[in-house]
Amino acid sequence: MNSKPAAPPPAAPPTVVGGAATVQQPPHVPYNIDWIFPRLRRPNRLWHIASTGVIGLVGFFSKIVIVWLNKARVHNIEVLENALEHRPKGKPLLTVSNHHSCFDDPGIWGLLKLRNVCSKNVIRWSMAAHDICFTNKAHSLFFMYGKCIPVVRGGGVYQPAVDLCIEKLKLGDWVHVFPEGKVNMTKEDLRFKWGVGRIVYETPILPIIIPIWHIGMDDVLPNEPPYYLRTGKKLTYNFGNPIDLSALMERLHSSPVNEEEARKLITDRIQEEMMVLKSETERLHSEYLKS
Repeated sequence: MNSKPAAPPPAAPPTVVGGAATVQQPPHVPYNIDWIFPRLRRPNRLWHIASTGVIGLVGFFSKIVIVWLNKARVHNIEVLENALEHRPKGKPLLTVSNHHSCFDDPGIWGLLKLRNVCSKNVIRWSMAAHDICFTNKAHSLFFMYGKCIPVVRGGGVYQPAVDLCIEKLKLGDWVHVFPEGKVNMTKEDLRFKWGVGRIVYETPILPIIIPIWHIGMDDVLPNEPPYYLRTGKKLTYNFGNPIDLSALMERLHSSPVNEEEARKLITDRIQEEMMVLKSETERLHSEYLKS
């Protein structure tokens, strides 16, 4: 009896590179990170105990470095503090910021009240580069307990890290994203990665979206050797008002726009708001340096 030839396997979703959808080979992952996601998705008792210790120590260390050993000028942080302490139960929180130094996270969170920065139940979930933070078992455990999610740069918007961020937002948690997708050492205006657009689009309850722009973190931990934390640097942090995407989301869900276009529109809108915040922060930092 003749049989039909087997159908070819479905093509992988397009990988997003620089804001454009292209099909490419999956990036090389030298250390297997698959075992991490089930533990982050369903943390056991040991994870909670270890995470409490790691978050507390790192949070306190960050406060020492940023607030006590350097000169931080902070604008509008009450927007984030209010969202952490008073947002309705189940309401997700998404923060986005520029990325100028490997110490941005956890350094930025040292500005928060001690009870928030040192609390496992409050502090953010954040994506961290698999090839920097998750290169072996010991490093993976440390960052896993620090509520970091391994993201494969170049892996596109359809990968476990982005899926898990959406899941955490569905639970009403706080997720932080660096939409530039890497440490922006040249500080050029990079097109934001569409992963942030997918996160917002696929989260059932629209998150509170708070933009953050900071200047000076690469003076505290430079991107060139020698790599050690500096002190006495002037730093400026600016927490923007929540980005209101309600009208845009209503339009996207009611009109026949494909998912790719929806991700692009959401990402572009977030980037526009971030560029406004960037200009304001640059002015504030310039005034601070002159003072």
